Amino acid sequence: MQNWPAQAAANLAALRTKNPLIHNITNFVVMNFTANAILAAGASPVMAYAAEEVTQIAASADALVLNIGTLTPDRLKAMLLAGKSALENKKPVVLDPVGAGAVDYRTLAAKQIIDETKPNLIRGNASEILALQDKPITARGVDTAHSVTAAAKSANKLALKLSTSLAITGPTDFITDGTRMVEVQNGHRLMARVTGAGCTATAIMGAFLSVNSDPLCAAACALAYFGLAGEMAAEKASGPGSFVPAFIDALYLITPEALAAGCRIKDV
Repeated sequence: MQNWPAQAAANLAALRTKNPLIHNITNFVVMNFTANAILAAGASPVMAYAAEEVTQIAASADALVLNIGTLTPDRLKAMLLAGKSALENKKPVVLDPVGAGAVDYRTLAAKQIIDETKPNLIRGNASEILALQDKPITARGVDTAHSVTAAAKSANKLALKLSTSLAITGPTDFITDGTRMVEVQNGHRLMARVTGAGCTATAIMGAFLSVNSDPLCAAACALAYFGLAGEMAAEKASGPGSFVPAFIDALYLITPEALAAGCRIKDV
């Protein structure tokens, strides 16, 4: 059995020692929030998305995060170029298939990115993950219309089929690589009231994956850290508006020792 508190602490300590460069091609709505969260965690963000530069940047970064939240043909082209470069240079890739299942364009784009860039880790809500299967599902915009439990039933087979690890986030997060399964129970309900919390969680997972070559382990530790920051921020916040700065502060203030004491990760 994994010693999750020790592993989570070691990952955060390594992140702050290495200060990895995380290349994000993410959506316009969350770009500033995500960059600040990455900095607070101890990594360095680059938010480049021009097709003319992403191949070179992805090759030199420590991890690549692809997010289809504000998808356009040009941004899809940039994601594919960056993803292929990361794959060729053996850099980890994380995909956030925002809104997959809501419209065909997003679903097909997510599947194309998976086929051509072979992401090591995919994070989404239950509906987004279910949409990556061959059978059609109905989603409601970027919000989930399915429970984590419902998606978990199919996730193991899907992870094996895609040769990746899947993280399904919700009140309790579920991560699988097809053979191992983990739950993370950290978090707070106010996180669902902040635009881009899920997208930013994906970016933090990319940062943890840059210092831990095991995608399932990196995802679990990152989500525990992210959720613990949400719990700490909620203690000081009076609502979503005051939650955001308190959350960034919490990401910065959490020590490896505090993460070891506060993480709630368990094998399933």
